[in-house]
Amino acid sequence: MIESLLLNGVPLHTADPGLLRAMSYGHFTSMQVRDGMVDGLDLHLDRLDRGSREVFGQGVSADRVRADLRAALDHAGSGDLSIRVDVVVTTDLQLLVRVGPPIEPTTRPQRLLAFQHQRAVPHLKHTGTFDLVYYARQAEQHGYDDAIFHTAAGEVSEASIWNICFADGTTIVFPDAPVLRGIRQQVLQRGLDTYPTTRITLADLPAYDAAYLTNSIDPALPVGSITTDAGTTTYDAHPPSADVIARAYAAVEPQAI
Repeated sequence: MIESLLLNGVPLHTADPGLLRAMSYGHFTSMQVRDGMVDGLDLHLDRLDRGSREVFGQGVSADRVRADLRAALDHAGSGDLSIRVDVVVTTDLQLLVRVGPPIEPTTRPQRLLAFQHQRAVPHLKHTGTFDLVYYARQAEQHGYDDAIFHTAAGEVSEASIWNICFADGTTIVFPDAPVLRGIRQQVLQRGLDTYPTTRITLADLPAYDAAYLTNSIDPALPVGSITTDAGTTTYDAHPPSADVIARAYAAVEPQAI
């Protein structure tokens, strides 16, 4: 499959310089499509509408987004895809849909290196991702898989492109520091009976039985270790919490585009 772009539902064969300039100020959502279905599609649509209202002062309708997603599926000739929808403004509100092959989840537990950092406007999935890539690369250069962020007060927030949650026995706990609430996190929370959010500091890490990363690609990627200035906390496989997460996801049906 060849990666492609669709602008407002129409295949884009040449790049408009004005559109490229506009990409520096916008927001987006990313999703994995399987058989024309998406986990938490309504949450993606709501994210795009709310983000557009905040960033550009005008919303984007669910019908418009769905139409462009269907155009992307028709253009690709497949119901199994990776899709990213960017919202930017040139003269008008534009939807840029990037279509690529489906991406399978990561299987290897991740080793994370902690950095004090908070993304700008963390509740928005905006296009300003330089810092996320920068810290992820810094972690990789030090021999780790990725970065995890904490505040100046030592409160754990999120990883570079993932939300993180922790297992206290069979209870799944989420940090309450400012983060982007990912779609997969919200889908997971829909399927859980309870999902407390609480202040989780670096000093609290050894108290938990397991940790998991969640995003559109990896619904529950185990964390193998988290390294801070004070040392490394390691996590072994924890079947009870993994089973809770698997059952929570299974309880929430994907939605047709």
